[in-house]
Amino acid sequence: MKKETVFVTKPTLPPLEEFVPYLQQIWDNRILTNGGPFHQQLENELCEYLGVEHISLFTNATIALVTALQALRITGEVITTPYSFVATSHSLIWNGIKPVFVDIDPNTLNLDPAKIEAAITPQTTAIMPVHCYGHPCNVDAIQKIADSFNLKVIYDAAHAFGVQCHCGSVLNHGDLSVLSFHATKVFNTFEGGAIVCPDAKTKVRIDQLKNFGHAGEVTVVAPGINGKMSEFNAALGLLQLKYIDQALARRKNIDTAYRERLKHVKGIHCLEDAGEKIANYSYFPILVQADYPLLRDDLYQKLKDNGIHPRRYFYPLISDFPMYRGLSSAGAENLPVATAAAQQILCLPIYPDLEISVVDEITSFIATQ
Repeated sequence: MKKETVFVTKPTLPPLEEFVPYLQQIWDNRILTNGGPFHQQLENELCEYLGVEHISLFTNATIALVTALQALRITGEVITTPYSFVATSHSLIWNGIKPVFVDIDPNTLNLDPAKIEAAITPQTTAIMPVHCYGHPCNVDAIQKIADSFNLKVIYDAAHAFGVQCHCGSVLNHGDLSVLSFHATKVFNTFEGGAIVCPDAKTKVRIDQLKNFGHAGEVTVVAPGINGKMSEFNAALGLLQLKYIDQALARRKNIDTAYRERLKHVKGIHCLEDAGEKIANYSYFPILVQADYPLLRDDLYQKLKDNGIHPRRYFYPLISDFPMYRGLSSAGAENLPVATAAAQQILCLPIYPDLEISVVDEITSFIATQ
């Protein structure tokens, strides 16, 4: 196979020479942070691009998740998925909230609405689903449950930049949605994140919380944190927006190539979309099923030995880590679908610069084991 190492992703970056004028402006005005001009401009342009009303930029998505929970004054228990990156549930722990895990849908690997109601207790105050791999959750079913039990909904939308469901941007669902602009994401600002919120009043509270709780020069209204995005990150984001449609189109081509080449490989199941009108192709997950000649971990290792580095997103389950496994909701018997998916999942390399010839090599290798 290809001698050059191929990782599961590679950060998308614009031409360096196009970033220099932004840096020059930062040097000229000496504004580095605290909601400077690039920060304000990026918030406005992201609202327009994503089709949302209000957005608040953050230094990263984990701090954004922590702040989103504080903004809605969430306490007690929150129902969430075990099938995600650990930041999802870590944000709950940081706020002194108890995660309650429920199982996932076998087709989308998103939180299964049919399992939510049985997990609700008098201490439940919110639901935190994840749009896994950028595929939308069953937002209508989740909202119906939330309305029935007077619960808040905070979406971990780290994977869902630019995704549209049946009624427009998936980010407009729930009380808040949190985006990640980490280097591994479809849209990156080196490091970064954001909270999408429905009204100006909520945005003011979020902006206060991410700036130590300041509501003016001498007024502090809440125990906030320093979650502000710098001007360097915001400037990069503005430049990245100019190239995002090109990057998404390239990702779509790679996704199509994988599907075409793997559709007849016995034991390999390509995860389908969840009915989104516009996808972002942020990951390419496959399930290595029982009728494939190799176990998932054996295929994973063979690919690595040949210079291809897929990732087992998400294995282990969050519920399997030491700080969570003692929870009554964390047992494998409570999470059979998630447990099975974690043993079968493999995310193959996908990023705009990935050559189709490399996709050919990867799929040929998988098909000939």
